[in-house]
Amino acid sequence: MLSVLNPATEESIAELEQAGVEETDAAIARAKAAFPAWRKVAPTDRGRLLRRLATLVEENAEELARIESRNVGKPISGARAEIGMVAQVFHFYAGAVDKHYGEQIPVGGGVDLTFREPLGVVGLIVPWNFPLNIASWKIGPALACGNTVVLKPAELTPLSALRLGELVLEAGIPEGVVNVLVGKGSVVGARLVEHPDVAKIGFTGSTEVGRGVMAGAAATIKRVTLELGGKSANVVFADADLERTAAAAPYAVFDNAGQDCCARSRILVERGAYDRFLDLLVDATRGVKVGDPEDEATEMGPLISAAHREGVSSYVEGEPAFRGDTPDGPGFWFPCTIVEATNEDRVAREEVFGPVAAVIPFEDEADALRIANETPYGLSGSIWTRDGARALRVARGVEAGVLSVNSNSSVRVSTPFGGMKQSGFGRELGMQALEGYSEVKNVFISTEE
Repeated sequence: MLSVLNPATEESIAELEQAGVEETDAAIARAKAAFPAWRKVAPTDRGRLLRRLATLVEENAEELARIESRNVGKPISGARAEIGMVAQVFHFYAGAVDKHYGEQIPVGGGVDLTFREPLGVVGLIVPWNFPLNIASWKIGPALACGNTVVLKPAELTPLSALRLGELVLEAGIPEGVVNVLVGKGSVVGARLVEHPDVAKIGFTGSTEVGRGVMAGAAATIKRVTLELGGKSANVVFADADLERTAAAAPYAVFDNAGQDCCARSRILVERGAYDRFLDLLVDATRGVKVGDPEDEATEMGPLISAAHREGVSSYVEGEPAFRGDTPDGPGFWFPCTIVEATNEDRVAREEVFGPVAAVIPFEDEADALRIANETPYGLSGSIWTRDGARALRVARGVEAGVLSVNSNSSVRVSTPFGGMKQSGFGRELGMQALEGYSEVKNVFISTEE
């Protein structure tokens, strides 16, 4: 049995049976059996079913947000916003179903057509930090393209995915099209990766596990989308609006208790503004309210587990520039922490995945780019400056897939999301995600007599 905990109280909130290899094979078989009929559903009808699912998510939003808050330790306000995005994702792909099409290519001697064909059964493996949100990023385009799905939520946070599975059936999506399996990654996830009837793996998680997924998929030449770790730079130039930048910076690191692959946990500050910015950052961080996730005023909750808290703690050495407060009593709490660092320090090079910000000085634009790119990761980041030309130069120079200027926002439903280097490959969200869940088929028709 799997005991599911509330990380704010350390109490068990569910006891679940775990799937093994046999159950995984059965789910894949159900998905395979459902595929021929599902791919033939008219695009407008697939869109109607996805729209109905989006509406059901909206109608059950408070229940889903409460599940997510209790299972992940998210502040309830943040959980509500995430469930709102889940509905937006399904609405978006409901509208995209009949807008993802091939083309006619002029050639001699006939007509050449391309078609976008579904892949078949896709295995979707999602993490514990944004369980339902990231599940929707994968399920939406997969179903829109006509694929069937086996979804494996993280062992720590399976509850919202199980509830979504019920809503899928309530929406009228046929049985077998979406299958949810609770189980260990080393068992269920590994079986999805190796099974010959699974055509693609969509994986979000650590870079280390992503390497294993990629290696395992090679045996059957599976298609793979990998969204992996990050160590994003928040680049602050001296000409930026320092007050505004410092006020926004804590939430770019401490949102979701820093358990975010897009966290701007390396704050690079131009030398001339360093001392002033650090003072402003510390003042702003003091205002972050850490506490009960179900309190409407809470802005940061606990970490996901005791083991994860121990790992995060190992990155903080010596006396930090700032260490916040945490509630007394049970819960996997860790304070908002700011450390002064160089880019050679472990805290600045590895993905902490907790509420720890490393502040690093730089000398000029070239030095900022050097430091920002001196990492194996390349997922996200921000650039703060009033100089429009500089903003564009630096944005083009930073080796990351998702960048913002004078903003810390990484994710929008209609725009592509994904990384470079060891942060993975392939894109989620936007119309680009549909490319990862379909194959291009070329058909030439001779018109010669």
